[in-house]
Amino acid sequence: MQDFDLVGALLRLLVFIPAVGLHEYCHAKFADMAGDMTPRAQGRVTLNPLAHLDPIGTIMMVLASATGAGIGWGRPVMVNVNAMRNPRWDHFISVIMGPISNFGQAVFYALLLRFGLVEFNLQVLNSPSLALQSGGAFASYWVTMSLIMNLGMFFFNMIPFGPLDGHWLVGALMPTAQRNAWYRFCHGPGMILFLVLVLIPGNAFNPIGWYMDRTMWPTLRFLLGRG
Repeated sequence: MQDFDLVGALLRLLVFIPAVGLHEYCHAKFADMAGDMTPRAQGRVTLNPLAHLDPIGTIMMVLASATGAGIGWGRPVMVNVNAMRNPRWDHFISVIMGPISNFGQAVFYALLLRFGLVEFNLQVLNSPSLALQSGGAFASYWVTMSLIMNLGMFFFNMIPFGPLDGHWLVGALMPTAQRNAWYRFCHGPGMILFLVLVLIPGNAFNPIGWYMDRTMWPTLRFLLGRG
């Protein structure tokens, strides 16, 4: 585990807030467009990222950023699938648009770096305190970290395992009986198994880490034109 890095944690929090805010907004907006008024009634159809923050998830994000272990999360968008015009596929779309928003953000930040509109500076990324020395250094840190975090959120949320978005997407492709059984598993023992996998120490083999290494980093290099 890394030493506690308060500056790095706070800077990553500035990246986390808009990334998770847009992710949750897209869930809410597309459910709302499908006829489900639940997200609107709960004040979630808004671009204000503060409406989408989960207090515990935000604290965990700070701790994860500062120590190198753990995960953070936003406040889940509550939906009523039966209120949607086409429950199965409208729900599928509202779910997948969250991760897609993160991928779209990653592409935007990658273009800023690839075309030299913002400097790609690994030194600033590795030493967050340097980001406070100038506007250019802060922009370099914020854009680069936004690219990495949004790409990570995209691939992480696409893992087909509860409680991540991916388990809803996989379930939508199953027949009704198997889908219901899959959701019961993911919301029960599957969630416990998921937490165990997340908390595996970094020096041990971790299937989630293996998957992220083979999806996120090659995609990052591709977007930057470096691989």
